[in-house]
Amino acid sequence: MTTALRTLRNYIGGESMDAADGRTIEIVDPVTGESYATSPLSGRADVDAAMGAATAAFPAWRDTTPAERQRLLLKIADAFEARTGELVAVESENTGKPLGLTASEEVPPMVDQIRFFAGAARLLEGRSAGEYMEGMTSIVRREPVGVCAQVAPWNYPMLMAVWKFAPALAAGNTVVLKPSDTTPASTLLMAEIVGSILPKGVFNVVCGDRDTGRLMVEHPTPAMASITGSVRAGKQVAESAAKDFKRVHLELGGKAPVVVFADADMTQAVEGISVAGFFNAGQDCTAATRVLVQESVHDEFVTALARAAASTKTGRPDDPAVLYGPLNNANQLTQVVGFIERLPSHAKIEAGGHRVGDKGYFYAPTVVSGLRQDDEIIQSEVFGPVITVQSFRDEAQALEYANGVDYALASSVWTKDHARAMRMSKKLDFGCVWINTHIPLVAEMPHGGFKKSGYGKDLSAYGFEDYTRIKHVMTSLDA
Repeated sequence: MTTALRTLRNYIGGESMDAADGRTIEIVDPVTGESYATSPLSGRADVDAAMGAATAAFPAWRDTTPAERQRLLLKIADAFEARTGELVAVESENTGKPLGLTASEEVPPMVDQIRFFAGAARLLEGRSAGEYMEGMTSIVRREPVGVCAQVAPWNYPMLMAVWKFAPALAAGNTVVLKPSDTTPASTLLMAEIVGSILPKGVFNVVCGDRDTGRLMVEHPTPAMASITGSVRAGKQVAESAAKDFKRVHLELGGKAPVVVFADADMTQAVEGISVAGFFNAGQDCTAATRVLVQESVHDEFVTALARAAASTKTGRPDDPAVLYGPLNNANQLTQVVGFIERLPSHAKIEAGGHRVGDKGYFYAPTVVSGLRQDDEIIQSEVFGPVITVQSFRDEAQALEYANGVDYALASSVWTKDHARAMRMSKKLDFGCVWINTHIPLVAEMPHGGFKKSGYGKDLSAYGFEDYTRIKHVMTSLDA
């Protein structure tokens, strides 16, 4: 007996609708590897419709008072909180994430971040009016940029959607958001909730593949393009946006160094790093997956980390004992398997290194030691539950190895020496440095990297200001 697939639809101008030409994509449950829904494969007509709806809604939304935008965003946060169970169920179906952890670790931050940006709407920073030329008064206006084209990834479909739309809407912009082609379901549920609160056309969701995203970025309407994704996708967006001088906000890959000195609390470090490396199956640009350990404690650390990996469980989302579920899709499983299969002869698999089961996309918690700085698995983002370990002699070599990759998003230092922690935090070339912890984020602090990890900030007042433009107004006092 064949189970009928659920039908997902775009959300444009306050209405749910199929792709104009009727094309669809099958959406696969990563727990089973079987299709459970169809999603629109949107083309130019659908993107045109969404951009038209966002354009029509922009003048009224731009002119809405900050207090009113705050009120509506707070209603959205309250609605998400009230419907946590529904959101978690759909997100788990999207991704295979554990139900309990999604409810405790993802929905509360989402709600908190929307509330933060609701407050930020009323606290736009600007210079005081003043006379900088005799007889003239100058003021600075901070305005929304316009329609924003946004592309969210599949590793945190709901959370990353919030990082995109909340600051944009708070600043007075309208949004056309595309979820990943493998995880549209929870974003569409969010659109249904948001759409019941905001004016029509302010928030639109268009589903599709990378060509759909390309059409959005290339479209003449958006004033800004924002993407969380791969370096390859980021380059394409930057090149495309440059043709008509769109603003670009890029949050791309990461290869976070986790520097463990000999004086660190080993029990705390192993526990913190194993969770931060394996959470969400390592599918996180900030994941603690590239560990550098001082040589005098290297062997002890590797043994303890391998033991922690062996006790970490992956499995179905309804099992409360699991830390993470499957990889998101078949292509990602193939990528992770490929990294392990191509390991050089000097590498040693200390734990894991294999697929779990023959159904779905599960992969064992894996620890690999004996690696060198120029190895592929050190230089390239695996995006899976794989933690690599290298040894270093001293601070200088630790910094050389830590900074010796193309990515520069996040990092951490584990030591009891405060002065050393401060020296390292100054010299680590990453957008975030954690000390004796790894991965916590708060709405008030910026998240974003350097180098090939992209530019622009998510979260914080800095992320909010990214969705605004600055205008100088000067008036004669003699008029």
